Amino acid sequence: MAQATARHILVDSEAKCEELKKAIEGGQDFAEVAKQHSSCPSGRNGGDLGSFGPGQMVPEFDKAVFNSELNTVIGPVKTQFGYHLLEVTSRS
Repeated sequence: MAQATARHILVDSEAKCEELKKAIEGGQDFAEVAKQHSSCPSGRNGGDLGSFGPGQMVPEFDKAVFNSELNTVIGPVKTQFGYHLLEVTSRS
């Protein structure tokens, strides 16, 4: 069974998500941006979601995590929770 580790930032608007993505691509640390801006409890841990397999997250999230490049900021990804920036840190 495939497994991935990822971190994410959850915000309530696509515009905010795009703004944070530009900041990270401009050199800001993903974990620090997550701590400051993510509305998900994982934000306290730099957005770290740990390890999970297909089907453990909502479908939009799963699709992005299991079909994207590693160590690249992905998003915005819209789910029922809001807008996410994702970074897949490993996959097996």
